[in-house]
Amino acid sequence: MNITSLITRRTAVAASTVVLAALAIAPTTAAAAAPAAAPAAPTSASWSRTVQTPSDVLASTPWKTTSAVDQNGDRIALDDPAVSNFVGWAYFKADGTFTMYNLDDSPKMHGDWSVTPDGSSRWIAAKNDAGQVLFQRVVPIVQLDKNVFTYRVYPNPADSTVFYDIVHTKTNHVEPGTDGRGPGAHGDGADGHGDYHFNSGNSH
Repeated sequence: MNITSLITRRTAVAASTVVLAALAIAPTTAAAAAPAAAPAAPTSASWSRTVQTPSDVLASTPWKTTSAVDQNGDRIALDDPAVSNFVGWAYFKADGTFTMYNLDDSPKMHGDWSVTPDGSSRWIAAKNDAGQVLFQRVVPIVQLDKNVFTYRVYPNPADSTVFYDIVHTKTNHVEPGTDGRGPGAHGDGADGHGDYHFNSGNSH
């Protein structure tokens, strides 16, 4: 073998080695250069589970009357005759029924309720034990969120310049007569037929 042949063979081997090395590196380099996959966007189903309607919010917790404010922003004592009839515990059930109690846990009224889709007003129909409607009332809602529920009452419906905002706050007070087991819409007795004493002035 002459020197020229030896040099040519070494050159060919070196060139082959360089080509193989380049081929081995290329896929790794391409993979490194590729952009990371974008995270999956949340589905509409998961988003919809976080959205509550005004009715959902009202039914999400028991409520306690904690304050009252007049049209001038002045606080009114809860035992003031102008607002005392609106004071108590309120339980709005998801099935469209409600029960209300005085702060001493004595029964106050029960019936049906609803809130407009835009959350602007609440309707109640108070019923007696026979299921007959005793009265219906619609009140404008001033604030409704997971912690506060405030509605407005007018002593004289013909005069909108005088009003009281009745403020309720979220509470964990167990509904009287239920032992925390669920709605007590049909009375507080163990058989579900307790006696409700309707208070016609308690338009809570």
